[in-house]
Amino acid sequence: MNKDRIQGSAEQAKGKVKEVAGKATGDSKLETEGKADQVAGKVQNTVGGIKDTVKEAVDDRQIGGIEAKPGAKT
Repeated sequence: MNKDRIQGSAEQAKGKVKEVAGKATGDSKLETEGKADQVAGKVQNTVGGIKDTVKEAVDDRQIGGIEAKPGAKT
């Protein structure tokens, strides 16, 4: 797990709090901001997941510190 996933999750939580507060107080602007924050958090979390996947793929291609050649059987 990388910092993008952590920050994305935090942004989603912050957005949910804003959304609920906006609903509770009848503040549609705050509610909309909360929904936007949640979407931004989901995007950031997804980016972090992609980074993790790429890093794992790169790590899997390395064998004993020697990088595998493309097309080589591992």
